[in-house]
Parts: sequence; structure tokens; C-alpha cells
Amino acid sequence: MSGPAHLDGILYPPIEPYETGELLVGDGNRVYWEQSGNPHGRPVVFLHGGPGAGTSDWHRRFFDPDRYRIILFDQRGCGRSTPHASTPDADLRHNTTWHLVADIELLRRNLGIDRWQVFGGSWGSALALAYAQAHPQVVSELVLRGIFTLRRHELEWFYEGGASAIYPDLWEDFIAQIPVLERSRLIEAYHRRLSDPDPAVHVPAGVAWTTWESATLSLLPDQDRVATMGETAAATAFARIENHYFMNGGWFEEGQLIAGVDAIRGIPAVIVQGRYDVCTPIMTAWDLHRAWPEAELVIVQDASHAASEPGIARALRAATDRFAGRPADAAAERGGEEGPDDAPDEAGGPLGLA
Repeated sequence: MSGPAHLDGILYPPIEPYETGELLVGDGNRVYWEQSGNPHGRPVVFLHGGPGAGTSDWHRRFFDPDRYRIILFDQRGCGRSTPHASTPDADLRHNTTWHLVADIELLRRNLGIDRWQVFGGSWGSALALAYAQAHPQVVSELVLRGIFTLRRHELEWFYEGGASAIYPDLWEDFIAQIPVLERSRLIEAYHRRLSDPDPAVHVPAGVAWTTWESATLSLLPDQDRVATMGETAAATAFARIENHYFMNGGWFEEGQLIAGVDAIRGIPAVIVQGRYDVCTPIMTAWDLHRAWPEAELVIVQDASHAASEPGIARALRAATDRFAGRPADAAAERGGEEGPDDAPDEAGGPLGLA
């Protein structure tokens, strides 16, 4: 899919990958990856959201294909990676943040890349921060969007009632799956249903979970996105993986990603945030920016959360265009030491208006 038509005048034209492959990352998992753009260009890795959303063809379009070597991959259990989390025997025990951090680093090494730009939105922003804080010496720049750090109050805002004040109609559909006596802890209630092996239980739960999120991502309704994300297999995988991560707080200490910014303070970064983001409200981006004022914060006034919103897409392209012109060895001049190689079972590790 080349992406929403309204992006044709904003992002770069659609392109196809020049190479695809599967990376064996352990525990029976195969991670799909691809490269597009210029094989000799500036490397950038795209970290998709969710967790569990997978990549789309149009994600390549945030980057100038003449100047970037564009790497996309589907995180464990979703997209074109296998085994897929929608299968009845899906096992998520080896699907954690720190497994994904290790997968990203393994992919970098297998592709022979010394350092690369890391681009991530929503959950991808959390994963980008976790990876960069663990391996700062291999990250040349960070482009982050819709900041999400999995602090308890961030999860409670969206899944325990805060966002319902803005979308009460959609919230009623979301909680309809859950008996009244279980509605005080909705993430846990959904976890029980998404873990149920009976498709009559986990499929409608997965669709309801995914529909709630997909319907609230943009300032204006996007029924095409809701329909696409509501497809049964994709919705089941998305909901299972996302809920699994949220049940475990992303395997982060409370506030870890914001507290850990000293490790990445010297990395050039742009934070793009929609003013009216209901999914990941602007307060988290503001907290990150206050802890890390060296990162440029771009607040898009007429946008919510989705990367496909025109203002968000323009700001993201502007960031990648600017970084495309940086000297390739600029990151090496920062100094500092590379973070430790994370074992999969370890815990890790100027204001602009648009």
C-alpha cells in the first residue's frame, strides 16, 4: 500500500525495496526486513508502532530515496515476521522490549552498518529511546513522533478512562466486550480474553481493542485505517502483543526512558508531537523535552497522533531532510561509550511550532 492519497504532495513518491530477507533472532522467531532507497545512502531504521502494528509500504516515503538507505523491519510476532501472534499457539514469552532491542542491534550488525538514524513513532518512540540509550554510539540521529514511554499514568489515560471523556461513543464500544464488574481494570480484563484459545473469545476482543485505538489516532476520522487495522488476523496479533507489553509496563522501571536521557543527550534529535494527541498526550513529549532540552520539540497545532496526518507528515519529512545533509561522521565526534549489548532477558537498560 503506497499510503493515503493526501500524502502524495507531502512525502516522497512510492518506492520498492531492492532487498528483502529474514533474520533469525532466536526462540524460533524470524524477523522480516527490507532495504530501499540508495544502497550507499545514509542508513535509517524505521521502528513501527503498536507494539504489534507492523510496517507498511508507505513508511519508506518519509525519507529521500536518493540520500537514504532505508531499512524497515517487522518486530517479532507481527507483519511479515513469523510466527505470527494471531496463531492459536502464539507464545509471547520471548517477545519483550529487550528482545526487540537485541533484534535491532543484530540487524544493524548483519547489514554491516556502523551507525544509523533511528526513526520511531508512538510505541516506536519508546523502542527508539530504549535502543538509543542502550547503544548510543551507533545512533547518528533520532526522529521521534507521538512520544510514549509506558508510564503507568500514560496507560491509564488511554485504557482506563481518561480518553473516554473525548471519545465517549467509541469508549462504549470498547468496554462493551467486558462485564461491568471487570471494567475497573480493563487492560487485565482484555488480557484474559486475548489469551483465551477460543476464537469466539479472542477474535472479537482483538477487533474491539484495535478499533478503539485506530479510531482515535487522528484529529479527523479515518475509516480506511479503522477497516484495515480491524482485519481479523492483524487485529488479533496487534491486540495480543500490545496488551502483553502493557500488562508488563514494557519491562521498564517507572519513568525509565525519561530518566535515562543522559545517555543520548549528545545525539541530534527532533521530537514531533500533535497538539491534540489523544492516544499519547503532549504532556509526555513535554516531560521528555524538559529533561532533554537539546532535542528540538516541534508541536503540530492541527494534528493528533497519526503519522499520516498532513502536519505530522510534513514535520517528519522536514526532520529527515535536514538530517540527510549532516556529515556522515558527525556522530563519531560526540565521544562517549557504547551501551552494553543487552541480553534478551535483561532490563535495560529550541521549541518549534508547525
